Amino acid sequence: MMNYMSQLTQQLRQLKLSGMLEHIELRFMEAQQNNLSYAEFLALLLEDELEKRHMRKLQRLLKAANIGNDKTIESFDFSFNPSINAAYIKQLASCRFIEKGEGIFFIGPTGTGKTHLAKALCHQACRKHFSVSFFPFYQLCNELNKAIATNKINALIKKLIKVDLLAIDEFAFKKINQQEAEILYTIVDARYAVKSVIITSNRAITDWAAIFPDPLIANAILDRLAHHSHQIVIKGESYRKKFIPKFENP
Repeated sequence: MMNYMSQLTQQLRQLKLSGMLEHIELRFMEAQQNNLSYAEFLALLLEDELEKRHMRKLQRLLKAANIGNDKTIESFDFSFNPSINAAYIKQLASCRFIEKGEGIFFIGPTGTGKTHLAKALCHQACRKHFSVSFFPFYQLCNELNKAIATNKINALIKKLIKVDLLAIDEFAFKKINQQEAEILYTIVDARYAVKSVIITSNRAITDWAAIFPDPLIANAILDRLAHHSHQIVIKGESYRKKFIPKFENP
């Protein structure tokens, strides 16, 4: 039996079936103890391999998305702010909005959970093997300008159009110039009604046009972003306040 096991492990290693390789001895013991059929034994091993591949792909997608691992639906404290409809957020977490090419806006004051929720939905998208790119607004502008300076802007535009889910955090944080606005329009127009965009902002939607140098391009961009989008307004105080130390007067 040991000769067979040695041969099996070597073959699994050659075939790069690491999920099966890691569990082959455990599954063999379970098969003996529970009198499993060959088909049941093989099904368990295949499940191990699929799970390993899923986790590898998930980690690749999370790394590419640049969202970390800690901001998830499970880790969000819905009890802190009753203005957030937990059932609605969890419905969005099914990622049907990505399949439909819909967008999501999270609007509200600083510290109310907008970024966490955006990252959590991005995390859910990665779990379902959608590609994701997450950018703070200022970083997106920096990346655009860097790509312009190095003559790589077409490649960056193509990447931002192709990704399944594009998330922009703290949208309208700063004013942008005409060239940045034109590139943003190219991206938004290509994604319109086809690819999803998540946006967070602490400014009201009615204030977003002020960051653009040209009202025409502002209207064109904002109209496309708003159409087919779920608009979630979050009210309340900053979650971070609960962690601020309180000092008593002497």
